Amino acid sequence: MNPNEDLITAAYAAFNARNLPAVLATLHPQVRWSRAWEGDYATGHEEVRQYWQRQWQELDPHVEPTRIRELADGRLEVAVHQVVRDKQGNLLFEGPVKHLYTIREGLLQQLDIEQG
Repeated sequence: MNPNEDLITAAYAAFNARNLPAVLATLHPQVRWSRAWEGDYATGHEEVRQYWQRQWQELDPHVEPTRIRELADGRLEVAVHQVVRDKQGNLLFEGPVKHLYTIREGLLQQLDIEQG
């Protein structure tokens, strides 16, 4: 694997394990993280931390990368299979999603999300 694929793999493993310090370690200090359920972006480590702590109180998301490829503009496109349940185990969403990452200084600097 190349360093960017290693970074992506580490980020998803940390996310699925709910290991917030490990997730933040993969993010650039000036990260812009799409707030998929709320709109706009969480900016910086503290806003991302607050966003995921709040989301994880209500939701149980799991994302598995199925394909990683570099786009012509240098971003990484990660196709994922996403499953989101509420805390009672009810399925809220299951399906393909595309995560688009901008890498800066070897860290994830921006996440954008597209459906399937």
